[in-house]
Amino acid sequence: MFRFLITLTVALFSTFNTNAQKAFAFNSNCATAYNHVMSLKLNEAEKIIEQELLQNPNNLAAHFINNYIDFFILFLTEDNNEFNNRKANKDKRLKLINEADDSSPVKGFSKAVIELQWAVVNMKFGNKWAAGWGFRDAFKLANENAKKYPAFYPNYMLLGPMQMMASTVPSGYKWLSNMMGIKGNLTVGKNNMNAFLNARDNWSQFFMNEGIFYYCYIMHYVLNKGSDALALIKSKNLDIVNNHLFAYMTANLSLNNKQSKQAIQIIQNKNPGNQYYDTPIWDYLLGFAKLYNLQPDANIYFEKYLAEFKGKFYVKDTWLKLAYHYQVHNNPARYDYAISQVIAKGSTTADADDKAYKEAKAGIKANTILLKARLLNDGGNNIEAINLLAQHPDAYTDPDDHLEMLYRSGRIYEDMGRNTDALRFYQHTINLGSNKTQYFAARAALQSGIIYENQKNYTKATEYFNICLKMENHDYKSSLDQKAKMGLQRIGK
Repeated sequence: MFRFLITLTVALFSTFNTNAQKAFAFNSNCATAYNHVMSLKLNEAEKIIEQELLQNPNNLAAHFINNYIDFFILFLTEDNNEFNNRKANKDKRLKLINEADDSSPVKGFSKAVIELQWAVVNMKFGNKWAAGWGFRDAFKLANENAKKYPAFYPNYMLLGPMQMMASTVPSGYKWLSNMMGIKGNLTVGKNNMNAFLNARDNWSQFFMNEGIFYYCYIMHYVLNKGSDALALIKSKNLDIVNNHLFAYMTANLSLNNKQSKQAIQIIQNKNPGNQYYDTPIWDYLLGFAKLYNLQPDANIYFEKYLAEFKGKFYVKDTWLKLAYHYQVHNNPARYDYAISQVIAKGSTTADADDKAYKEAKAGIKANTILLKARLLNDGGNNIEAINLLAQHPDAYTDPDDHLEMLYRSGRIYEDMGRNTDALRFYQHTINLGSNKTQYFAARAALQSGIIYENQKNYTKATEYFNICLKMENHDYKSSLDQKAKMGLQRIGK
């Protein structure tokens, strides 16, 4: 079906191409290359685009698709050499696209995509100001293009998610978003995204798989409907075997939704062909999935990932998870080495990395029973987790261990659908931990808010989301505040 749509759109899209000036021609080469990119067949796509530009150097569609290739390579590898070699491409492409006729709706849209992709790349490489201004430019371009060409629905594929994300900026960063002119609204953003997903025009069908990719992540991270995202993937019958981007998304969302066994199955069943971009991200995901099932070979995948990955995002967190593996499997020497690497390697840009660094520097080893229960729960093994906690009633005499046991019990009961028990344990956690630096009390308040939200008890949901926001000086403050703000946005508060 997708190939049929590609063929159908070629005739329509070629009308933008002329020999007189630089213009967009989404011909068969570009359609095939884009399809390859969105399956992570990046080398195949690059060869096709090189051939197209030799034949049609003024085809801006080829330059536009080239930016996707840069984006995925830099996003997946975080390779500084690749970044330095490719970073000048952004301005070159924008300069070329500016020469296109203003009558094409693709002009503003493609500029917005390029700005957004480089904003994400800059964030990955620690260039926060460049990332912020890039997001601002992408937001502005998509908004202007939507006003100028309201019937060009791919505008809303970009604008909708950006509006939804902008609506949940943590209060500490509001001054920055206001200064940049970025204003979001969850309902408007969701409506815009739905307008794109429901569109049936050829342009929308061409970009539909990309839009579904964005929406699945928005469903999980903004709408707090991760299970619905996985259901959407299934209902759309997305190819998670031959499309590695969809396989990555589905495995990642499965892990985030505590379906670790499904994640292992997806990773092991994906097409092993060498036409796909070789990335260590698969070892990263598989390491986590196996860790969450306490499998003895999880370290193999973490170590392979850390040896091959060239970036800094989540490196400290990965070393910490490797340390957890060695603790669970009673290898103190390798545990100590992994903890030393948490301190020495990576950066603290991401919340998880900052938390890992602080934990390693504190030098306090986790309670092994609690650690096992946490990992089992993270993998969706809830019965094993709650039974483990019950089998060791004398393991939580330390006040911090007792606090974590309360929180962990709440999370497990919530995942088991026993919300009354979950809320009881969450309230104990809030009572005992609201003034501590651990994140347990704030996360307990957040989860309580989510339970009440799902029960449509919006008064109680608002109360607990605000309790989360009011807690200060705890781990994951920024990300938990954002999730609480998302909750308040969802219920219209």
